[in-house]
Amino acid sequence: MTAAPPAIATTERPVAARVATWVFFGLNGFAVGLWVVHIPNVEHATGITHSTLGLLLLILGGAAFLGMQVAGPLNDRFGQRRLVPAAGVLMGLSLFGPGLADSWWTLGLALAVFGFSNGSLDVGMNAQAVVVERAYPRPIMAAFHAMWSIGGAIAAVIGAAALRTGVPTAVSLSLCGTLSVVVSLIAARYLIEPAHPDALPEEDEPARSAPPARLVWLLGGLAFALMLAEGVANDWAALQFKDVLGTSTSTAAFAYGSFAVAMTIGRFATDRVAALVGPVAIIRYGAALAAFGLTIVVVSPYVPLALIGWALFGLGLAGGVPQLFTAAGNLDTRASGALMARVVGLGYVGLLAGPALIGGLAHWMPLNIAFILPIVLCAITVFFASAIAPRVAEGN
Repeated sequence: MTAAPPAIATTERPVAARVATWVFFGLNGFAVGLWVVHIPNVEHATGITHSTLGLLLLILGGAAFLGMQVAGPLNDRFGQRRLVPAAGVLMGLSLFGPGLADSWWTLGLALAVFGFSNGSLDVGMNAQAVVVERAYPRPIMAAFHAMWSIGGAIAAVIGAAALRTGVPTAVSLSLCGTLSVVVSLIAARYLIEPAHPDALPEEDEPARSAPPARLVWLLGGLAFALMLAEGVANDWAALQFKDVLGTSTSTAAFAYGSFAVAMTIGRFATDRVAALVGPVAIIRYGAALAAFGLTIVVVSPYVPLALIGWALFGLGLAGGVPQLFTAAGNLDTRASGALMARVVGLGYVGLLAGPALIGGLAHWMPLNIAFILPIVLCAITVFFASAIAPRVAEGN
């Protein structure tokens, strides 16, 4: 079992910073969810085709990855108290763009800004979460990720209400963007900076050494595998019910719903469990549970059993990624942002690549059989989970 992350030298718990970090995670999920809800309206307003939208979404993903790589080193250099709120403000302002776009190129520009700000905030808020977690005697990272899901759910409710009442897309996105800017500025004052690593005495010099590159790539590879599996559920769960099990569209929605609810509940519960069994066990047994759950989905001809499978899949995936991000952020406190940018970036690539890979495989084989790919990746994660233990323990 591994120990908890190194604590900041204080007996006070930064409760305000914890709440502020929750807010930024919620805002990030809220912004992404609000955009997703309004995609059909934006597509209609700009007069673009589905294929053009697909290409523009690639721009969004590429800009988000670029934002992660730029923001990581900047967080280390200028501090999270500056960069995280700046990214939050930019993200709020970027919500104006899609609602005002009237052509493919204006939408592409808007999505590039939105993606860049989203990626920047993603790295910054995860780095801040690691700093806050160090001041607590137990893991708290997974709850931050649960707040991202809560933010997305709130966006879905607000977006659906706005669409139902006929509020113009530009108005609803702009109002929510303005709210995000205001909340980011209010929450900014409560963020904290990490303890200065240069205060280490000479005898602790080994703790200053840079982490092995292979370990950073391993953490990134595991994040890629688990987030690829998550992306498969996001885009293919409902289609699997409809196309393979022959359900109605309304029933098919329960497939993703069972996955999402189980993942959110699992993330709220993960921190308590991780405090008892350690992060490696969370990653190993969580990935095993995810593989088992998706296997049930693949082989089950019955809707109720398949729903259980999707729920187990979400529950298994719930805790792994937060543990990997915590491990990355604690590899080297001097370059926490840059290291997290690599790991979070690789995970994000997996999230984007998963649905596309499954779509390609589905051209050659039944959709259920294509799901063997994320099952295999979860099994690989089980095998390599223990590889992070020496460095995690070493940093504690």
